[in-house]
Amino acid sequence: MEKNLPEDARLIPPEFFDRDPRLVAPELIGCVLLSDKGGVVTGGRIVETEAYLGADDAGSHAATRGVTRRNAVMYGPSGRAYVYFTYGNHHLLNFVCGPEGTAGAVLVRALEPLWGLAAMKERRGGRLPGELTNGPGKLTAALGIDLSDNACPINEKGIFVYDVPRADAERVVASGRIGLSEGHEHEYRYYLEGNPFVSRGPTGPVRRSKHARDRSES
Repeated sequence: MEKNLPEDARLIPPEFFDRDPRLVAPELIGCVLLSDKGGVVTGGRIVETEAYLGADDAGSHAATRGVTRRNAVMYGPSGRAYVYFTYGNHHLLNFVCGPEGTAGAVLVRALEPLWGLAAMKERRGGRLPGELTNGPGKLTAALGIDLSDNACPINEKGIFVYDVPRADAERVVASGRIGLSEGHEHEYRYYLEGNPFVSRGPTGPVRRSKHARDRSES
């Protein structure tokens, strides 16, 4: 897979993910996420993430139903992709974190697009670079990630994460999470301050109709 990464870029080891999602999420900022679909490499630098925990986290898929067919991947093993389909038209990419048997994941919310721009533009209907990957549903569409990637081990096939040198002046900040009706108040969202590719959704509660909730939980 031709990537043209910095010479000192290294694949993140599996044990990186075997920790609390609140530790993993900020440390993923600045890392490179690549997708290899049919030999077409696309991806960029992670600039925004959100941590999700287990049953005590009201914003998590593990909060109300325990282990279900959809959220089973969240319970481990760590270092796998947790991909789900929401609102009838978006796939979202998470990385499973923490010890096996305990639910935890980090949602990748935004990328700075750097590799495979032509392919990403085609997949996103000709969008400008600033609109290609500045949201969790946008970035999965741009990278060609879908339910076929669910439960796949990271760095083995399809989805790769690299640790790369980061600029000293860059600052990771935390805020409440975006797009949640519950659990939004926890400052488990992390992003690269001042980066133009961070998503623009407001933090705070989101009111949803029962129909919308049913679709997101299916």
